[in-house]
Amino acid sequence: MSRSQRSRSPYYFFVREHLPLLRQRGLPVSRVSDGIPHLSQEWALLTKEEKMVYAEKALKWKEKKSLQAAAKEGPKNPVPAHVTTETYRVTSLLDASAISWMSDQAVVADIFYFLDIYSHGKLPSHCDQRFLPCEIGCVKYSLKEGIMADFHHFIDAEVPPLGFRYHCQAASDATHKIPLSGFCLSRTCYPVVIRELLKFAQPAGGACPRFYCKSDGRFRISWCLERMASVAGVRRSLELLTVEDLVIKLHQKECQKEPSNAWVFRELNVVLWDFSSNTRCKWHEENDILYCALASCKKMAYCISRSFAGSYGVSLTAAHLPLEDLYFRFSHNLRQLILDAARFQEMKARGSGRGKCILSPSRVQDLVPSRCDSSLLLKMSSYGTSTTRGRGVTRWLGNTRDLSSSFSH
Repeated sequence: MSRSQRSRSPYYFFVREHLPLLRQRGLPVSRVSDGIPHLSQEWALLTKEEKMVYAEKALKWKEKKSLQAAAKEGPKNPVPAHVTTETYRVTSLLDASAISWMSDQAVVADIFYFLDIYSHGKLPSHCDQRFLPCEIGCVKYSLKEGIMADFHHFIDAEVPPLGFRYHCQAASDATHKIPLSGFCLSRTCYPVVIRELLKFAQPAGGACPRFYCKSDGRFRISWCLERMASVAGVRRSLELLTVEDLVIKLHQKECQKEPSNAWVFRELNVVLWDFSSNTRCKWHEENDILYCALASCKKMAYCISRSFAGSYGVSLTAAHLPLEDLYFRFSHNLRQLILDAARFQEMKARGSGRGKCILSPSRVQDLVPSRCDSSLLLKMSSYGTSTTRGRGVTRWLGNTRDLSSSFSH
């Protein structure tokens, strides 16, 4: 079997689609391999969404070939005896038009599943194994109830292709730090993971589960879902949308206008809850590692709660936001950046005030989400204020104001 028959990348399908255009240019291209050198620049100019179309074609082609090979050779990975093998179906990648509600009550009651899957790096397009899924996280969320349940597993990943083990381990060390081998915690095989995920996400009325993920990880998550479903022999439609589309739709329904991309990016990429308790999985929490699939899902829910709960008349609870940590992280967390050194030294000298970060009311107002419960704000502001002028950024800002006033005179 030739190489082109063993593996076909998204670029292959892009070139095949544009062969007539190359012939119109007068180029002697009779097959896809002849056109590959001529379209590299056009391919580089495509957006992620445009490339996703060809990635889906490549995934469908690989699925078809894997099913044909499985029919001839039998399954490579044994499926547990209690699991019934079914026909595999491709994941659906939907756009924002699939998101709609009839009323505000429907928005508040709607249930969302936020999903993320981490991998041991990303392999080149010519590899059949583009990703090696190693961790999965998912949360069940609604604006009314907050985070209702969570799902988390470490995945028994496949063996990296020959020559790529160091590449995969280096990518893991730079992010989630899950080792390729010798991991201290138990891992779950593909069939068990995908079936427990489908059992976890069971919408009312038997509808197909609809998952939301970040746009920059959509291709990775889609590929990993399809890979696991293919091995498990699952026939279910796993609809995958981007959380950015969800935020845009919620904002449009609230304000009757589309938000800017910068606003959406800012809302979804805050670092406010990176070290909040009960956000990361136990292993990532104990090892103080920021990258965690479960934490990624929970932070999507936190951001949506902070942005839209007040607009829809929802009272924030511990299921919506780690409210108890909002005071804790600015009063006891040693990871914070201390900008006012003199005030900090004075505070340490006081026996009663050791370890506490005293904030002015205006600063507290900036740190507390605008729609948070007022009792929390009162609790935080009751710890007092300070008018002591310190060093560092505080003194520099003061000097800047004095300098500008002298120039004005």
